[in-house]
Amino acid sequence: MTKQDRAVRTRLALIRSAAEQFEARGYVRASLSEISAGAGVSSGALHFHFANKAAVAEAVEHAAARALRRVAGRGRDGDGCALQRLVDVTHQVARLLCADIVVRAGLRLNAEAVAGRVRDLRREWRECVHELLAEAERRGELAAGMPPHRSSAVVLAATTGIEVLAREDPGWLARPSLTDLWHLLLPCVAAPHLADALDPAGTEPDVGRGADGVLEEPGRAGLALR
Repeated sequence: MTKQDRAVRTRLALIRSAAEQFEARGYVRASLSEISAGAGVSSGALHFHFANKAAVAEAVEHAAARALRRVAGRGRDGDGCALQRLVDVTHQVARLLCADIVVRAGLRLNAEAVAGRVRDLRREWRECVHELLAEAERRGELAAGMPPHRSSAVVLAATTGIEVLAREDPGWLARPSLTDLWHLLLPCVAAPHLADALDPAGTEPDVGRGADGVLEEPGRAGLALR
């Protein structure tokens, strides 16, 4: 392994360890010594990569934003029914939140709004929802009297609420919970001719979930770090 490879691995290990600390303890209570110990490196190695705790937190948020942007982009750039893609990408984001502690920690840091950081991690999701619903309107997929701005407000309120509730109970991100949500929303949002065509459970296989429907935590290589 080259020196550059070791440096990359150390940085990723530090981001992962920092995410674990920020997720469990919040920004203020997390310490650099615990972050370096969790990554199995010295404090000196941590400071080689990051000047201070704010820089570590920024790296976690950046990794989370990158992962969320990839998922949102798949929904926006796909083919077929825009409403079904919106349902599908909602399930994909839920799986990402279950599987990747870096994304969860990034959202918590963003919500805490500490250290003067101004990154908005939910912007990609808002834009994804707005764009898919605008496309759905152009395709004639929305119910009469349900313009994109109204349906966007409902979808964003519901999905953001689920994300916040899931910080205490991951069951909110389980596929049955999101399926129930879309069972309620789709009859209000979708045009009548799509009633039997849309699948509120999503059209992608739900690989890797435990018996309770919640995606099991993967190994130490978090998804946002890939």
